[in-house]
Amino acid sequence: MTQGQRPPPMNSPELLQQAIELHKVGRFEEAARLYRETLLSHPDNASALHLLGVVEAQLGHHDTAVELIGRAIEIDPANAAAHYNLGNALRELNRYEEALSAYDRSLQLRGDDPGVLNNQGAVLFALGRLEEAVAAYDRALAIDPRRAEALCNRGNALLALGKHQAALLSYDRSLALRPESVQAFIGRGAALAALKDRDRALLSYKRALGLDPTHVGAHIQCAEILVQLYRLEEALAEFDQAIVLKRDSAMSHLRRADVLRMIGRAEEAAQSYQNAFSLNPELEDVEGARLTGKMHVCDWSGIAAERTQLVASIRSGKRAATPFDFLMAGGGPKDQLLCAQAYAAARYPPSPTPLWQGERYGHRKIRLAYASGEFRDQATAFLTAGLFECHDRTAFELHAISTGLDDQGPMRRRLKSAFDVFHDVSGRPDKDIARLIRQSEIDILVNLNGFFGEERTGVVLFKPSPTQVNYLGFPGTMGAGYMDYIIADRWIIPEDEQCFYTEKVVYLPDSYQVNDFRKAIGRNLPSRSTCGLPETGFVFCCFNNAYKITPEIFDIWMRLLSRVEGSVLWLLELDAAAGRNLRREAEARGIQAHRIVLAPFLKLEDHLARGRLADLFVDTLPVNAHTTASDALWMGVPVLTCLGTTFAGRVAASLLSAVGLEELITHSLDEYESLALSLAGDPERLAQIRAKLARNRDTYPLFDTPHFTRHIEAAYQQMFERQQQGLPPAAFSVGDPTSPT
Repeated sequence: MTQGQRPPPMNSPELLQQAIELHKVGRFEEAARLYRETLLSHPDNASALHLLGVVEAQLGHHDTAVELIGRAIEIDPANAAAHYNLGNALRELNRYEEALSAYDRSLQLRGDDPGVLNNQGAVLFALGRLEEAVAAYDRALAIDPRRAEALCNRGNALLALGKHQAALLSYDRSLALRPESVQAFIGRGAALAALKDRDRALLSYKRALGLDPTHVGAHIQCAEILVQLYRLEEALAEFDQAIVLKRDSAMSHLRRADVLRMIGRAEEAAQSYQNAFSLNPELEDVEGARLTGKMHVCDWSGIAAERTQLVASIRSGKRAATPFDFLMAGGGPKDQLLCAQAYAAARYPPSPTPLWQGERYGHRKIRLAYASGEFRDQATAFLTAGLFECHDRTAFELHAISTGLDDQGPMRRRLKSAFDVFHDVSGRPDKDIARLIRQSEIDILVNLNGFFGEERTGVVLFKPSPTQVNYLGFPGTMGAGYMDYIIADRWIIPEDEQCFYTEKVVYLPDSYQVNDFRKAIGRNLPSRSTCGLPETGFVFCCFNNAYKITPEIFDIWMRLLSRVEGSVLWLLELDAAAGRNLRREAEARGIQAHRIVLAPFLKLEDHLARGRLADLFVDTLPVNAHTTASDALWMGVPVLTCLGTTFAGRVAASLLSAVGLEELITHSLDEYESLALSLAGDPERLAQIRAKLARNRDTYPLFDTPHFTRHIEAAYQQMFERQQQGLPPAAFSVGDPTSPT
């Protein structure tokens, strides 16, 4: 061949072979060009069509790959590799059923092949057919026990099935073969986290990050474990790193905000919630979290429109808020039911295999268990400690299922001594706790958290007890069929609203809320000046969390200050940003900032002592004071409330009724404002109310813990008897309203 002459054209077999060689070394574009040249002269060349389809798939052109490989199969339907590669391309397009058919055909043509079986398992996993996925991986591993990818994938399927120990073993086998597998370390971390082996889970995530420091998911999971270990600053650093790596990760911003709120940096949390919402307003629960984040710092910009939109989102079927965050939206009981049902169905669906299968235990005593993450220095414990101590031990065997932090404080010690059996299960998986409850043959399980606090709804969804009761912690329905009853009174759940509760409503004759008649009040009454209060002047107070304060209520309070000369509003100081914003809002309404007095956090007994300096506790809406209202009444301060439209907005009315002060229950905000103004201007009338409260405190039902205990025990007894008779849960009432003694 002389210089300048072209090389002779290659024939089709030579072109195809050269294309294959280029393909093998990763020169995809050049290989594709030669495959196409082959097809120009031989358009029915099945090998060229098939391999060009494979190249197109490797270049990310999966639709084209499906078309080309499909044509190849039409010409050569017995090509097992073509069916396999077609399955791979279809899988990338999420056309899982078609992919499964392609893999099945490949297996029919060539028999069991570990690569095909592994990918078949992945498609079955994507389709949610988890048991079949495990079977496919097992078939692959029977042929090739050293296939690390199949072992890792098998672990993923077992993890999704809740078979955490088996998943862990599969990940360990995978890592023994491929110790550099980031995905296996992440899966192993997830299995250990599910087993509540948090230290080893954290180590696994750290190993994954050692191999790939840019893996966003590993940073997020590492952070989640650190949150569970209460190593919050470290968790925050991991979320921050995840955001550096992927700034548009709405979930990272959302969970970062949760941590910021936990460590008291509420203003930063509010901004992080806003960031999450801006990045993905459709992210589950983010709309409600944004609202609550703003409410925690009393940032009311656009709040009315956001509350309206959140209610609309819930009504449209969106998972827009957790049930607890949704309380502040101002929706009605039907809206709260919709929110709870959607949340429970998505986050805590009932187990298909309940642990309790209809057995009747026949114990000499009713085995009664209270489950809570707040058996420590916390509001739920402050209310319930006396109840536990007053239970009739001749009729009940009392168990604690403690799922939260042991703060090793005096309340924890008091609670531990109040139970016959105290199960500290905070470090155990949900299903293990459920098995413990079932093995302990608990007759009645009382869930004191609901969707609040250190909740473990993942335990009750296994239905480990014949009777499961929603009580006290969460003011609303849990929207889940595995919760049988909710403890209430006729103030918080009117009879015509039972339809908005999936639980059967059990009415106590007085208030549903238990109180501890042994609650200590500090002996020393501090001076007004010590508490930052003026020496004279009327003191309106509200010691609720800042997120319960709404612009509508604050408007009323500011009008009261403007009309009651020398008066002040005494609030609990929980966050500096909230205090600044409230004072700014006061000034915008013509009230000097110094008339908003902020009370720093104190131990409960000292807080109750200083609280006696207040003249009138003014309540909030749509969420009332709950524990804070009973605290105010216990320390002798009258509580003025406005009856709301939901459980959470009717609690103070329930308490006032049970202490004989129904005259302080108003039925509109206009009436609420008018009565507050009247009381502030009529010292004699207010003194009479205070004297009545002082008399009633020790004679009416609200603070009579033994009296309350007998009523709730009667409720438990009736629940138990229905279950023993094989009857389904049903609404009922305990006794008649008790007359004051």
